[in-house]
Amino acid sequence: MRSVRLIMPLLLLACLSGGCASSRSLYYDAWEKLGYNKRQRLADDVTAARDEQANAKKQFTSALEQFKSVVNFNGGDLEKLYNKLDKEYQRSDAEAARVKSKIQSVKNVATALFGEWEDEIGQMSDASLKQKSRALLDRTRGSYQEMIHRMDSAAATMDPVLTKFKDHVLFIKHNLNAQAIASLKGTEIEIGTDVDKLIREMEASIAEADSFIAEVQGKQK
Repeated sequence: MRSVRLIMPLLLLACLSGGCASSRSLYYDAWEKLGYNKRQRLADDVTAARDEQANAKKQFTSALEQFKSVVNFNGGDLEKLYNKLDKEYQRSDAEAARVKSKIQSVKNVATALFGEWEDEIGQMSDASLKQKSRALLDRTRGSYQEMIHRMDSAAATMDPVLTKFKDHVLFIKHNLNAQAIASLKGTEIEIGTDVDKLIREMEASIAEADSFIAEVQGKQK
């Protein structure tokens, strides 16, 4: 066990630098030797991705509120308002990257789990048990595909929102005067619509993740 703990960072480094499936498989196998199986790892990674999406939902809402406060500027320190808005944009961009990273982790461990499952079905000799295992694999993989599609769809809605935020943040940076800010009146409604869509997508993805987690954890009992 001590040797597994020692090689774990090396396996992770190989996986991150090379991105090869074999390195990832070795990494998950090493954890499995410590009692952390791929099914539980998948449930944990889905949970982490779900939680990160919830964080992103809050962050994008916060960024929208800050943008509204700048667009509706009515005196005060305009540069200070811009700096707050820029920070909100930067946090939103970083949050989006974290969401995508968590989703990729889910995909990696799912590939390892389903590959192992396929191999083990091939090792079974009892036709009846083999058929039942195959049916269970197909159901689980079907649920996973629905969930990951939701996650990818929600993640994709972040990009156009970030693009619009960035455009407006840069415009404000280049035109720190009340007249230029006034020209943006109404754009907060358009961006607000995009953020509302993003939140709906996030909520649907979170609900799908909760359902999948319950299904996977239920199969462990």
